[in-house]
Amino acid sequence: MNLRPFAVLGLSALLCACGQSSTSLGEGGSVISGSAGPAGAHHASRELVKCDAPVATLALIENPNGYSYSSSYQLPSSPVPLVRLLAQQSGCFRVVDRAAGLKATVREQELKEAGILRQSGNTVHKGKGYEAQYSLTPSLTFSEQDAGRQIGGILQAIPYLNKLVGAAEQVKLKQAQAALLLTDNETTEQIAAATGSVEVADLGVGGAVVGKLGGAAGAGWSNSNEGKVIAAAFLDAHNQLVVQVRELQAKELPPSVATRKHAGG
Repeated sequence: MNLRPFAVLGLSALLCACGQSSTSLGEGGSVISGSAGPAGAHHASRELVKCDAPVATLALIENPNGYSYSSSYQLPSSPVPLVRLLAQQSGCFRVVDRAAGLKATVREQELKEAGILRQSGNTVHKGKGYEAQYSLTPSLTFSEQDAGRQIGGILQAIPYLNKLVGAAEQVKLKQAQAALLLTDNETTEQIAAATGSVEVADLGVGGAVVGKLGGAAGAGWSNSNEGKVIAAAFLDAHNQLVVQVRELQAKELPPSVATRKHAGG
């Protein structure tokens, strides 16, 4: 059976898709989306793997070695907010803030002690913060390979398709590999580790990405093809981590945040 006509049709379809939006990426963003909070996971990815109940409080820690992607991609400096959303949406952890939120809390205490804030009826008190029972550290490597010359060389030898060589040269392969390391803060033992990876073909023209992502939001990660690929890799890694987390015995958790439903009975 001669497969050459099918190969020609496949290449034609790939290149004609330049400039079109890919339906595999969700609607207008990465495949990490929605919110997390007292109402649970709202509009979370259908591919997100969840837990029946949280097993511990969790803090997200910046990787001391940084993250491997070029500043030319104009991506956020850290993927931690992205992973924090995943961790809370999955319901596997109660997430505590050790970044900007913690700094704001310390600042409020300093203002109170300086006599600037009210002293009576104050609802922010010392010693009420929750400890992080586990810490989660992400790592990330992103790379881009030029696949256009290979495709262009194939098209050059095929009549009627050699006019598409210029478009083919813009095709790139984008790859992201993410890892998540979970540590018990009481014992310092690494409890679990997981990796996730994604590879897609970026057509270049019009910024379309083709390829099925393994599932995978935060501001800035849905504005570019590179961000969408990285987001998908973290969702993949998170889903792999949940498989391990489900086997852990839950630690003694602090009281849940008060909600209207609980307050009203």
